[in-house]
Amino acid sequence: MDYVVRAVRAEEWQRAKEIRLAALRDPAASIAFLDTYEHALSRPDVFWQERTAGAAVGEHSRQFIAEAPGGQWAGTVTALVERPAGEPGFGEAAVVDQAHLVGVFVRTGHRGRGVVDALFREALDWSWSLTGPPLERVRLYVHEANERAAASYRRIGFVPTGETLLMEGDPTSLELEFEIRRPGRSRG
Repeated sequence: MDYVVRAVRAEEWQRAKEIRLAALRDPAASIAFLDTYEHALSRPDVFWQERTAGAAVGEHSRQFIAEAPGGQWAGTVTALVERPAGEPGFGEAAVVDQAHLVGVFVRTGHRGRGVVDALFREALDWSWSLTGPPLERVRLYVHEANERAAASYRRIGFVPTGETLLMEGDPTSLELEFEIRRPGRSRG
């Protein structure tokens, strides 16, 4: 794989905005993201600048990108740190120290080349390396109809926890929680 996987830099906010907008135009966007292209497009530049700066610092979140040989950003994932003493995470308050992967996207022309695996490896390595109380697990949610994404997550090592949430905006659909436990730790 000739891609460079790295953390986003604060000054790259325009590129971070562009890949997010591309993700929101993907055919699976309606079941993969809790945002719309139109809503994201309407956000002011300062939103994208602050969002990218926060994801570049890496204190509570970190965005990773995969850069193709020609310089195009081929994919991205963001890891959000959720701690029991912190703000409630997606769905509920964290009961263990954990990271939550969001914004997973690989452009169509780069799928099947190991990009998602490399992005997840970087996000997992970062999660396990954080100082403070060690993170027990990394989790993510996937729409019950997004079999392509679920298959990728299983192949990487994520397993369903059995926890579900109603899909925001569509109470007839479920989001399924998947997790990967910190190496050496089992689900208890």
